[in-house]
Amino acid sequence: MTKQRVIFYIDGFNFYFGLKEKKWKQFYWIDFVKLCDLFTRPHQELIEVNYFTAIPKEKGKKYRLDLLLTANKQNPLLNIYFGKYLDKSKICYNCQRILKDYEEKQTDVNIAVKMIRNVVLERNDISVLVSADSDLIPSIDFIREYDPNHKIFVYFPPNRYSFDLKNRANNTIKLEYHQQRLQNSVLPDEIILQNGYVVKRPDKWR
Repeated sequence: MTKQRVIFYIDGFNFYFGLKEKKWKQFYWIDFVKLCDLFTRPHQELIEVNYFTAIPKEKGKKYRLDLLLTANKQNPLLNIYFGKYLDKSKICYNCQRILKDYEEKQTDVNIAVKMIRNVVLERNDISVLVSADSDLIPSIDFIREYDPNHKIFVYFPPNRYSFDLKNRANNTIKLEYHQQRLQNSVLPDEIILQNGYVVKRPDKWR
């Protein structure tokens, strides 16, 4: 029996901020492929996991994200795609100081393009979206029109939900109800890379 081919698409910031609001920082240090594999059933085959993010401007956040991605890149099933941060700094009219702020861009577009491309190329039978971003609805609508038999699942990050995405999905899951699977996907505190370098879990993520 041929297994159903499954591809995951993880909206990195939607996932991260969901964990942050839930105060589940222990799950920041997560093995993305292992987490997805724990949701893959025996009659399914995990083809790849696509993780979408952007490099933060703040040095500490950038360093911690780099550690996380370095640890995860050891698994060949993981692909990482980068958007970017745009400067949204504003001048405070009261004190005339510049208030630094940034907005993450391109993630939803990158996810949409990758999802559609894989369906058009017939690379998978099931697409699993880990996000609650309703901006992805047009891409799901296109896939529904292009291939009505293609299955689309939506896994909502903790403290995240979209009624419109739920209505368009074949199945939905709230990850906050699967804390044990998240716990089982936490990376070891120290990971030795092939070159001998040791990647350590950031102290702030404990």
